[in-house]
Amino acid sequence: MIKLIKNVKIVAEDSPQVKDILIADEKIVAVQPNIVLNGVATDIIDAEGAIVTPGLIDIHVHTSGGGGQKGFYSLAPEIRMQDLIQCGTTSVVGTLGTDGFVKQLPQLYAKTMSLRMNGISAYMLTGFYGLPSPTLTDCIANDLIFVDPVVGCKIAICDDRSSFPSEDDLLKIISQVRLGGFTSDKKGVMHVHLGALPEGMQQLLDIARKFPSLISYISPTHVIRTEDLFFQGIAFAKMGGMIDVTTGGTKYTEPYKGVMIALENGVSIDQMTFSSDGNGGVRKVDPVSGEETYTLAPVDGNIQQIQKLIQDGGLAPKDAFKLITINAANTMNLKNKGKIEPGFDADICLFDEQFQLHSVFARGKQLMSEGIAKGGSYE
Repeated sequence: MIKLIKNVKIVAEDSPQVKDILIADEKIVAVQPNIVLNGVATDIIDAEGAIVTPGLIDIHVHTSGGGGQKGFYSLAPEIRMQDLIQCGTTSVVGTLGTDGFVKQLPQLYAKTMSLRMNGISAYMLTGFYGLPSPTLTDCIANDLIFVDPVVGCKIAICDDRSSFPSEDDLLKIISQVRLGGFTSDKKGVMHVHLGALPEGMQQLLDIARKFPSLISYISPTHVIRTEDLFFQGIAFAKMGGMIDVTTGGTKYTEPYKGVMIALENGVSIDQMTFSSDGNGGVRKVDPVSGEETYTLAPVDGNIQQIQKLIQDGGLAPKDAFKLITINAANTMNLKNKGKIEPGFDADICLFDEQFQLHSVFARGKQLMSEGIAKGGSYE
């Protein structure tokens, strides 16, 4: 199917020139002014000057639901696809959380494939907080090589719920993701959950200093959990690493403010990403009754923080959106993602002048129109 989206302003370009985007099946095939197709059956959408970004990428979501930390009643359900589309997320990396026992990798794999079949691009991480790392095959490397959606492995450090991996344990995981990554042409990453224990990410800084060539295989997340941890993250980024600022969960300051602090301290915008940590179970305690309830961590924090970066932080939109487009694609080596260019996947978000999202295309198919998202098989 051929689609032509006319009259858009591409956020990554300084030029105010209006352009058209030509889509064939799932790919962008042309981006230029005033595309005219004579005698070709085409679905034409007039975007009326909308601001266009690549489809948004969230590299840390509990797509199969976070594990319960207070009994079975606190288990989080699987994510709804329409919740991802509603906030412009067209590519997602699913992960397990504290729980690798009730919530297991086959369930995460099934959810990943379900999201793919319903129209978005979905990937997953093997492993979880603990050791030994669970896998779908006989090892981490083979998960990357033989299981298409697997792009890396998750582990946790500096958290009292982790298995307290040693530096050698972490190096063994890096070796596995590196081997599996270059064999499968995926790159491979060790995605590291960071807790709030005082040592922070010192293990990762030590590895980066001893083995500079390994830094690109390390993806630390939740770096904004505490102020001390965040400044360790700044040091890691200035060494050439990528740091992931979580827009949900525990944080010492608003994520957009953290990005501005990092920029002021010499970190390049190209060394940072946002992720939501969405769909995990969040415990709430009534201050009067003491009753515990659970709600789902939101998945729309990324776009909210981008809007604040632009409106309150004064960051140029073309730079702000890098955090959830090309930077995220580069971190996880998601090919053909993160740009509005010929040859890239037709993942496209349309915004108004106030950066309010109103339309979404994923792999060439329109999944949101006039602010209403389609939700896949179950709505």
